[in-house]
Amino acid sequence: METYHEKYLVINGRELKYKGIFKVDELFAVINKSLERKGYEKREKKTEELVTEAGRRTQVELRPFKMKSSFVSLMIKMRITLDNVTETVMEKEGIKNKFQLGDVMIVFDSWVLTEYQNRWNMKPLIYFIKGVFNKYVWTMPLEGSVRREVAIDTAYVYAQIKHLLVSYKGGSKEREREEDIIKEMEKEMAREIEEEGKE
Repeated sequence: METYHEKYLVINGRELKYKGIFKVDELFAVINKSLERKGYEKREKKTEELVTEAGRRTQVELRPFKMKSSFVSLMIKMRITLDNVTETVMEKEGIKNKFQLGDVMIVFDSWVLTEYQNRWNMKPLIYFIKGVFNKYVWTMPLEGSVRREVAIDTAYVYAQIKHLLVSYKGGSKEREREEDIIKEMEKEMAREIEEEGKE
C-alpha cells in the first residue's frame, strides 16, 4: 500500500556559498557527522559528475530523514554543487597538502512529512478539517515542536559546514553561533507563514 505524505516546508532554499580551497572528503565527513549527531539517517538521492575545461562539476542531492513517530518524520534536503573544481597543492604550516579549488554551493530545504491517511482511519473531510484547524486555530503540540526541531537541526548542519569552509581561508576560529542562525531561520519561517496567511 502506498504512503501519501503531507509535506510542510519549514526552510526554503537557504543557501551557503563559498569560493576557494577545500577538501571534498572533509566537507562530506562534516556533513555526515553533523547529520548523524542530530539523529538523521542518510539518504543519497543522486550524484552527477561532469568534467569541463574549467574543472570538474559535481552535483549531489542528499535527503536525510529522522523518524519522530509512526506518522511524522523530518527531512533535510541538501543540494550540493561543487563547480570548476581543480586539484591544487598548498603549503599550510610548513606541510604541503592536496586541496581542491573551486566553488561550493549548498542549498537547504527542510520538511516535516506527515502520513495521516491510515491513522484513525481518517476520512477526507476529517483530514481537511484537521488541516484547517492545525493551520489557523491551534497547532498540535507534536507538529509545532517538530517544525522548530527541523529548523534547529538544519541550522546546526549549516553552522558546522560554514565553520569548516571558513577555516580553510584562515578565517576566524570562532564558530558562527548556532543561536544566531536559528533566529535568522525563525524569522524566515515567520515571514513565510505571514505570506501564506495573506494568500
